[in-house]
Amino acid sequence: MSMGFDRSAEDIGNIVHLEHVNLAVPDQLAATRFYISALGLTRDPYLNTGAELMWVNAGATQFHLVQGSPQRLRGRIDLVMPDRGALIERLQRHGVAFEEHAAHVDLRCPWGNRLRCIEPDAGRFGSTTLGIVQIAFDVPNGSAEGIARFYREVFGARATASDGTARVPVGLGQTLLFTETAAELPPYDGHHVQVYVADFSGPHRRLLELGLVTEESNRHQYRFVDIVDPRTGTPCLRIEHEVRAMTHPMFKRPLVNRNPLQATRGYQPGCDSYWG
Repeated sequence: MSMGFDRSAEDIGNIVHLEHVNLAVPDQLAATRFYISALGLTRDPYLNTGAELMWVNAGATQFHLVQGSPQRLRGRIDLVMPDRGALIERLQRHGVAFEEHAAHVDLRCPWGNRLRCIEPDAGRFGSTTLGIVQIAFDVPNGSAEGIARFYREVFGARATASDGTARVPVGLGQTLLFTETAAELPPYDGHHVQVYVADFSGPHRRLLELGLVTEESNRHQYRFVDIVDPRTGTPCLRIEHEVRAMTHPMFKRPLVNRNPLQATRGYQPGCDSYWG
């Protein structure tokens, strides 16, 4: 019996979740003012609560901000955030420069990382109302096809490439986007992204065959840095991936998210948490 459904439309590929972006920052207080006070995100209250590493919760995703020389992602981080008006009021109150557009708000962190804040859209991001939904990387001309092949053949992702852009769907409503540019890219400075995969051993085996595994972290995790065209071995981009199995103890760990509209003045009982 056929119901007329396109079952393949529900396939998500092997990469099931993009959890965090890790960036070094030289000033934890300035990072708190930007990510917590101005953006309205939430410092994780349970892990890494000291002065040298801050985990910042954004829905089911995080920013990991380690103390160190500033790192800059070569591209842009897209963040779904509810209540555009409240966001703009916070940015203005905390002196954060931004550009307002019809569909989004563009801004930069104190160290130049580009962020794009977008309102929830079920057609694009599913049920996500708060969280990192896309990382848009700038990549060298001629690399998009090889990047798409890498994610398809090594990771089993549903990656495509056209018109100089590679798109890698990640889980529900998330994307890794790689757009070619003729501009000179700055040297890679060590920042990383972290993903969970369903088939953990398959990509690891293929990465070993290509000589790309850089760290055997533990039974639940490994890392690599170089993205190469698997057919030719041509380097395409350097960006460290922290790859975790779904058996990792922190997979789908519940993250605390506060309601940034709550305040001591006009406090409303029962409204401390953000529920989406």
